[in-house]
Amino acid sequence: MKLANKTINYKLGLLKLAMELNNVSLACKVFGCSRPTYYRYKKAYLEGGEEALLDVSRKKPNPKNQVLPHIAEAVLSLALEHPEFGKQRASNELRNRGVVVSPSGVRGIWLRNNIEICPKCLKSLSDKVSSEGIILSASQVVALERSRPSKASHGAIETFYPGYLVAQDTCYIGHLKGVGFVYQQTAIDTYSKVAFAKLYVHKNAVVAADLLRDKVVPFFEENGLRLQRILTDRGTEYCGNIDRHEYQLFLANNDIKHTRTKPRSPQTNGICERFNRTFKDEFLSVKLRSEMYYS
Repeated sequence: MKLANKTINYKLGLLKLAMELNNVSLACKVFGCSRPTYYRYKKAYLEGGEEALLDVSRKKPNPKNQVLPHIAEAVLSLALEHPEFGKQRASNELRNRGVVVSPSGVRGIWLRNNIEICPKCLKSLSDKVSSEGIILSASQVVALERSRPSKASHGAIETFYPGYLVAQDTCYIGHLKGVGFVYQQTAIDTYSKVAFAKLYVHKNAVVAADLLRDKVVPFFEENGLRLQRILTDRGTEYCGNIDRHEYQLFLANNDIKHTRTKPRSPQTNGICERFNRTFKDEFLSVKLRSEMYYS
């Protein structure tokens, strides 16, 4: 809707400017368009008003390329029956049932019905259960149960007092001439929102433990508190064998529990992700442009 309004405003602006200047050529030059384009817009506006200025897609559906209705119905029925099937497996299953349709044809039907991915198909299945009250099969129940953990919304981090949970993350800053690659180790107390950050030229377990040893643990000890838990992603600088991994050894020696985020879910540690972005945009980008660093 915003894009449509932007398109209409552009065309109306061109028409109004040409009217105010009483010069079509100058208005077209200002807006960067040709005179034929201006007259096409003007004709459309005079015939249909502002709605006629909307961009109309020139793509026309070709019904001859679409599959027969009974095939489309079989594809949709199978999609709800087995929402976990991909297009190739669905095509093979339909072929076994006597319905011949290619994998691309299956996907085309899914796209036209907005069920091209499993989450959309499961939503369609849930809506059908709510409206028609159908009885689910075993495979449908399993598919719905598997989708629930991934759909569960992650609310605010449960934290009760300072030191209860500290989130830590590694952020790539950039490459400085004469220095090399620069990384930032960030740690934030999830209760008080007190943040710690240090820059390093390496990304490994030693620097990850150094931030805790140098800044975080001493801060809590000075205030009569103890760091109890640490939350990190599953990077190699945080995870490893406790016998020879420096970060894991430091946590074990200081009796700090280690919690890892869910795989491929950076939003789990979003408090660090957001701080890294703010710190980089509002401080580091400004500082690195104003001064030259060699070490």
